[in-house]
Amino acid sequence: MPPANEADWDSEFSKYRSSPEFKLLNPHMTLSEFKSIYYMEWTHRLWGRVVGISFLLPSIYFIARRKVSAPMAAKIAGIACLIGFQGVLGWWMVKSGLKDDLFAPGSHPRVSQYRLTIHLGTAFLCYTAMLWNGLSILRTHKLLADPRAAQETLSILRRPELKGFRRSVAGLAVLTFCTAMSGGLVAGLDAGLIYNEFPYMGQGLMPPKSELFSDFYSHRADKSDIWWRNMLENPSLVQLDHRVLATTTFTSIMGLWAYTKLSPTVKRVLPIAGRKGVHVVVGFVFLQVALGVSTLIYLVPLPLASAHQAGSLALLSSVLILGGRVWIPGRASRLVAQKLARAGVTPIRGPSASPGSANLRKEAGRNMSGRMGQSPGMSNAGNGSFIPGT
Repeated sequence: MPPANEADWDSEFSKYRSSPEFKLLNPHMTLSEFKSIYYMEWTHRLWGRVVGISFLLPSIYFIARRKVSAPMAAKIAGIACLIGFQGVLGWWMVKSGLKDDLFAPGSHPRVSQYRLTIHLGTAFLCYTAMLWNGLSILRTHKLLADPRAAQETLSILRRPELKGFRRSVAGLAVLTFCTAMSGGLVAGLDAGLIYNEFPYMGQGLMPPKSELFSDFYSHRADKSDIWWRNMLENPSLVQLDHRVLATTTFTSIMGLWAYTKLSPTVKRVLPIAGRKGVHVVVGFVFLQVALGVSTLIYLVPLPLASAHQAGSLALLSSVLILGGRVWIPGRASRLVAQKLARAGVTPIRGPSASPGSANLRKEAGRNMSGRMGQSPGMSNAGNGSFIPGT
């Protein structure tokens, strides 16, 4: 809980006055100003605990009551451990802002950009694990609700023509994640406060080479670490790297969109839900580019910077949702096959007999993104307390 009276506030403020940040950056900060940053940090920590408890308690219930399968129970336990580890990383990150070497000449009081990026990356991984497993559960239930339509959907997704598209989406997810992590380095180094223009950086598209690979950041006499230290510690190069990754992400997404439009094969077999997913990703990447450029040219105002960070998570989410719509769910496929076998229906093992049929693609799109349907004679299947898709 925050301090309850003025004496407690004075005690907390006294601790802050002994920190490098106060002595080097904020020596004139008043108690009221300190309260504003205190409540900001306190709210962040409290919200993190709320997230952890709101995930942990239901997880214990579902696992203890055997409402989920053993594989999903292991995944849930892993996510719970990741949430706890995230809290430890947060403390480790904050501690880096209290190091004595921050008083060295030329030092700037801030948390380590490495620890900040690791903390951010763990949060993204935790969110990604939650989202992907949630999508998997929902998708499995939709497929099991109508196994006959599901076998048509799965047959289309197994077509070899979509293999390259699935790999492209997976690569795009990795690229989007790496771009977001480079943004963590930008934030940790305050690299967004320099070169506040786009697409130029000073007199050209990039700063001079002598500035990008400066000897100042090397810690070794033979300068063998000059490359990687500049890439991770030089604000100019860190911002350039983020620009390059962001531009590559934008170009890759537009290339994937063009692939779905210009490739006759992909255009013929890609389900409607997959095409809609590509359009959503394109919309989010345009929004994210606009937020990124605006954040830069307006000198990183907090609302825009926060929106830009949220935009990166929204873009990653849209890519993952697209991946969930075109990925072949192994466990769900087996459950659908078992359900059809019990009903005396022979599952379709290979591509559909009429892979180019527009009706099949429309049915697949409705099965993945529309309402859950039920086929005659199977309306009560899979509605027990056990979650089959988990």
